[in-house]
Amino acid sequence: MSQLLRTRPSTTDAMLAIFDDAATLRHALAFEAALANAEAAEGLLAPEAALAIAELCRTLVLDPAELAAEAAHAGTLAIPLVIRLRAALPPAIAPALHKGSTSQDLADTVLARQIREATALLAQDIGPLTAALAMQAQRHATRPALGRTLLQDARPISFGLRLAQWRAGIREAARRLEAEVADHAVLQFGGAAGTREGLGGRGEAVAARLGPALGLPAAPPWHANRGGLAGIAAALAILIGALGKMARDLSLLAQNAIGEAREPAVPGRGGSSAMAHKRNPTGCQVALAAAHRAPGLAAGVLFGLPAEGERGLGGWQAEGPVLAELFLLAAGSAAAMAEVAQGLEIDTAAITRNLAAAELGEDIGESAALVAQLLSDPHEG
Repeated sequence: MSQLLRTRPSTTDAMLAIFDDAATLRHALAFEAALANAEAAEGLLAPEAALAIAELCRTLVLDPAELAAEAAHAGTLAIPLVIRLRAALPPAIAPALHKGSTSQDLADTVLARQIREATALLAQDIGPLTAALAMQAQRHATRPALGRTLLQDARPISFGLRLAQWRAGIREAARRLEAEVADHAVLQFGGAAGTREGLGGRGEAVAARLGPALGLPAAPPWHANRGGLAGIAAALAILIGALGKMARDLSLLAQNAIGEAREPAVPGRGGSSAMAHKRNPTGCQVALAAAHRAPGLAAGVLFGLPAEGERGLGGWQAEGPVLAELFLLAAGSAAAMAEVAQGLEIDTAAITRNLAAAELGEDIGESAALVAQLLSDPHEG
């Protein structure tokens, strides 16, 4: 049963494709093929066995629905997948498949590859979003506007400072995610109990070949050390929250009684099925809905940290679906707010009118200097 009517409004087609069944199976088959090649290179498999396994992984057509039903029964995708692959290999070669590996090695490695692809995809929206905010922040760096604290009129600020703060929060969160992914979306290869047994002392050498072949850093087994994935989940939630901060502020500024900024007018977007006059902040709606969901999802990953023994029960099995959902929400939020930022409409007359009505003067303090400081970024350009 397709769930696009439920999932697509909150994400993008490109991010859905990274976590769909076809992608998951492609990564799983790539793991088995790369493992056979690495073990053959270390003399643990005959070269002809590795060639046969790699060719099978390249050509085998699998029915995701059938595999899903079998995985639900077996408890993991690796079990029915390995059974099918071995059944399709000559009897003399079949035992060589999946040698020295375990189901969690496959699951975690597949997830790590998807995480890296998803993070790169997010950057394609975060970059234009922060660039658009930087441009507008510079343009309005000295424009006096009414600052608001505790939802009440406060003191004047520059309108550009508000935009620069949005950008700073989003950029910092994106960097945090990139760092967590770089450090922790790594190869998982440890075997049944994380000791790399049965490989004749060549397990580390196999991992050193396997990781680069899959586009992942090699690493010691981390079956029961889930802090890295928890850090990625937390970083995703923070990024979604930073995008939500921009959405919250903009939706308040777009209220009829304030009218200082609003989303770009796009045909067919932001209307109402009952009120033709409405211009709803639909992009902000996407980002705020994501920000409401993200904290609970991230907490679900944190629950898996006290994993039992060498491989936990229930904790790590929950991480894949939750991380996928966090990336889906982050993608929808980033795409929506990138579109908003690039077409942001700022009503300077309304800004001036609201500030004058408050009768607070136009002293914006060091706003312009703070804008310059916030936009000065040694990591860019």
